[in-house]
Amino acid sequence: MISQSMERLIHFALEEDLGSGDCTSESSLPDDLSQEGYIMAKEDGVVAGLEVAQFVFGVVDASLTCELLAADGDAVTAGQRVLRVSGSAKSILIGERLALNFIQRMSGIASRTSAILESFAGTKCTVLDTRKTTPGLREFEKMAVRMGGGTNHRMGLYDMILVKDNHVDYAGSMAQALENVARYLTAKNSNVPVVVEVRDADEANAAMAARAAWKKPDGSLLVNRLLLDNHTPDQAAAMVERWGGTIPLEASGGITPDNARAYAEAGVDFVSMGWITHSVKGMDFSLKSATFFNG
Repeated sequence: MISQSMERLIHFALEEDLGSGDCTSESSLPDDLSQEGYIMAKEDGVVAGLEVAQFVFGVVDASLTCELLAADGDAVTAGQRVLRVSGSAKSILIGERLALNFIQRMSGIASRTSAILESFAGTKCTVLDTRKTTPGLREFEKMAVRMGGGTNHRMGLYDMILVKDNHVDYAGSMAQALENVARYLTAKNSNVPVVVEVRDADEANAAMAARAAWKKPDGSLLVNRLLLDNHTPDQAAAMVERWGGTIPLEASGGITPDNARAYAEAGVDFVSMGWITHSVKGMDFSLKSATFFNG
């Protein structure tokens, strides 16, 4: 589902690329030339962004025919064709790079997400993304996480209360920060999820005490999840032993593909990783003419 804000960004990105016109295609190709092309994976991975690419071609030229040959979230192999587009050759070439940019970045994210989840096999753990996304591209990148089988954390500052170390330090204590949160929710008649970052057992105990002491307007307990900040796997396991089954637990901070499974095996419910979005390598795709495949 392409949201209105995603549509606006696609239009902006197209304007950025096209400017006053594609002078190469305008000068080298006749106006009435019709062609077809295929977007092809050049490496194995999980494809994402195909529906976005289809939308891009439709914005460029509504008369283009765009057929998806795979579905977002599918595992694909090098050489596999994932999209067919036909119609005006000039229009195909105008949309080519933008469509590929979205597919490449989103597929890179989906592939990383899928690989982490594969490493969690045999555990109950799932992977969450973070707000460490490319400015302006968050909806696309979080969509790619879902296509890779992951789960979205908060979309922004507006849809979850995440009490972090700086909030606690500025408020003076964990107890004071969460009392302030409870009073805010009552004043706003809001039941937004509340996640609390804890640095050690003392903060976890304080957060759980506040959870028992305060309720949201709907009567539910104040705190929905504890986020274990920069805990080692052994420290996370100790938190699971103390609080597992009572409240969902999330490990975050310093988690890489090399140590992620250790956290999953510690028994946490979630691992949140900036790695799946903030420094992703795009998956390689290209658009080739039908002649390339047919000789």
